[in-house]
Amino acid sequence: MEDRTAVKPRKADKVHNDKSAPEPEVEELRTLKTSRAMQKCHKLVEHFKHSPANAAELLSNCSENGQQLDPLIQDVSTRWNSTLSMITRLQRNKDALRAALDLHQQRSTAAMLTNAEFEKIKKLETLLEPCRYVTDLLGGEQYISCSVVLPALCHLFWVMEASDDDPGYVLRFKVAFTTDLSKRKESTNVQWLKVATAVDPSFKDLQCLPRSEREEVWRLIKEETAQQANKETREPEPPKKKMSLLLVASDSEDEGEAAADTSVDRYRAEPSISMEVCPLKCWSEHAGAYKSLAPLAQEYLATPATTAPCETLFSLSGHIVQKKRAALPSDNVNRLICLSNWLKEKK
Repeated sequence: MEDRTAVKPRKADKVHNDKSAPEPEVEELRTLKTSRAMQKCHKLVEHFKHSPANAAELLSNCSENGQQLDPLIQDVSTRWNSTLSMITRLQRNKDALRAALDLHQQRSTAAMLTNAEFEKIKKLETLLEPCRYVTDLLGGEQYISCSVVLPALCHLFWVMEASDDDPGYVLRFKVAFTTDLSKRKESTNVQWLKVATAVDPSFKDLQCLPRSEREEVWRLIKEETAQQANKETREPEPPKKKMSLLLVASDSEDEGEAAADTSVDRYRAEPSISMEVCPLKCWSEHAGAYKSLAPLAQEYLATPATTAPCETLFSLSGHIVQKKRAALPSDNVNRLICLSNWLKEKK
């Protein structure tokens, strides 16, 4: 069976340690991670995370000053999302961290970031935030995600466009990121993603594609709907003794192609729907008006953009089935996984 998953998952974390569909970690990001500013961030978080006494003093200092402390997050070298989470929390707690370090300046091995370094990591946060948004968007399972892949990639390319105001390190990051992302896009089934985007009434204008490629997408859709229409209108083969009576060729195939073309043209002429409306629900309601196009759209849109939700369940089962729980029967494992997933959705 053909694997129609648009994007394969790699290691990535959300802010709350949920697995999601990641974006690639480019070489320039690894360089930024090893920069002086990022090393200071790592040591600063380590100073408070690895010492209960330091963590208690930081929390007490925040309470005395009427500040709310967001828990610090330590970055992991293999997960770029953890880097984004770390610098986001550091900026939120900047004043509290500075005050706590000033109280114990002599015995503290961690150093506070300068204003210039905070400006640098803030710029990095601005670059990575759209990536986190796309990661969460494509890793969702409560909505249609396959038709969002190309618009999301288009958004990332737009965000990473070089500007004359960009510092040197930002410019190098953008160039490396777009180069890497372009290679990964070429390795996906782009033609399938184009059709999936077109049959989503929210994105059927195909603004994420160049104008020169849009008509080719509609041509492919017309071909597939014509094949679907021909299958529906095809009648059972008559007995062999009556084959000699069929002196005139049937024109049902031409009629099917014409009906498919008309169906696609009517769909294109209709206004786009809001992104808040479920495309599958829309096609279900209009299946009678688009008998050949609706099944095609439902087939494409029912495919998830990534396998991240499935990978999350596999990871969850790995946490449940451990050495101490090796005797758990498979039925109980399934029940525990379902309960965990249901409780998560309830929250």
